[in-house]
Amino acid sequence: MAREEEIRKNRIKKIEELRKRGIEPYPYSFDKKDNCKELQEKYKKLKPGSKTASKVKIAGRILIIRNLGKLVFADLLDDTGKIQLQLQEPGKQIDFFKKSVDVGDFLGVEGKIIKTRRGELSILVSKIELLAKSVLPLPEKWHGLQDKEEKYRKRYLDLIMSPEVKEVFVKRSKVIDALRDFLLKKGFLEVDTPILQPIAGGALAKPFITKYNVYNRDVYLRIAPELYLKRLLVGGFEKVFEFARCFRNEGVDWNHNPEFTNLEFYQAYIDYEDLMKMTEDLIVEVVKKINGKAEIERNNKKIKIKKPFKRITFEKMTRGKMSDEVFKEEIKKILEPTFIINHPVDISPLAKKNDKRTVQRFQLIIDGIEVVNGFSELNDPIEQEKRFKEQGENKDKHEYDEEFLEALRHGMPPAAGLGLGIDRFVMLIAGKASLREILLFPFMKPEEK
Repeated sequence: MAREEEIRKNRIKKIEELRKRGIEPYPYSFDKKDNCKELQEKYKKLKPGSKTASKVKIAGRILIIRNLGKLVFADLLDDTGKIQLQLQEPGKQIDFFKKSVDVGDFLGVEGKIIKTRRGELSILVSKIELLAKSVLPLPEKWHGLQDKEEKYRKRYLDLIMSPEVKEVFVKRSKVIDALRDFLLKKGFLEVDTPILQPIAGGALAKPFITKYNVYNRDVYLRIAPELYLKRLLVGGFEKVFEFARCFRNEGVDWNHNPEFTNLEFYQAYIDYEDLMKMTEDLIVEVVKKINGKAEIERNNKKIKIKKPFKRITFEKMTRGKMSDEVFKEEIKKILEPTFIINHPVDISPLAKKNDKRTVQRFQLIIDGIEVVNGFSELNDPIEQEKRFKEQGENKDKHEYDEEFLEALRHGMPPAAGLGLGIDRFVMLIAGKASLREILLFPFMKPEEK
């Protein structure tokens, strides 16, 4: 900490000196015209010892500086990759760099592309502009952030120092794009439903509670968007989906996080058999698009993602929660994509019945992880009210959504819908062991002082 404080004071002093010379170390903008990846690709065939006639203009963060006296090399990082900078004497640019620039600073540079005799593509800098002065040092280059807690707490530093970490979050974005593309091509409409809800409904879970001051009433961060999305089926939409931020005030482990993202979609006039086929198509297509093949590699295992997925009937049906707990232990043994079907009515209050004891519900398990939960939707308002009341008797202070029941009484077409856990799905596709590895900023306990 003493060394860090010394660095901080030294860099603040440089900022003061720059301003005395009329140079603002935090300008408003820079006209960036090129990026590292494009330059590396465009000039990869440039011969060693040669340079281009035209200039390029680029900006990014300085990662490494190698001061060789009359020659200075530095690595510049932007959001596409890295490129080497070269400054040489005599010249104002190298003098400015040596005196004012540190690792971590953002620079804008202009110059010609050259390739060194060793074959390193570089920018021979002719103009340089400081865009943001880094007051604190970056982690040591060769080791980066070693402590996992610090990696999650200071994700921005982890992203700078570890390109493979950044790639995980690029992959996450691509997964969401691929899921959205699949549904849009099938004619689904993307919608937004309320995050703050008057009733904690849509699933059995403990909610987060907050207050709506203007109405002087408690409200809940949504557990699930389900009951609002099904209102849209009542209203005449036949295919709807939402990427929903959901909140469940429960435990935290490698497979659970209280704040998470769910994809939920609902389609009228189909049942859970149709939905399972669609789920197979969706999972296979997205995995192939992201990983280049229908395969996941995780925990030193290669898992084939191929249709048709296996099916197993929900077993050991005792009653309610006890049955659900047994089920959670059993799924840990499942590796390849498998549908667990026909769950007990007790733990499935929103699904349509098969018989007196079971409902038309499925859960998709991959590598011991529940990825999808779907079912034929219960659209009988009398049966739904009965289920809600039974559920309320078994749960302390449980309220059911009377407004949803009123909507259902106006008539909802037969339908099926599912929820797909985005965080878990990305964790599988990226081959990661914990949800924290695929969340940009997981919630952390306060640091002990």
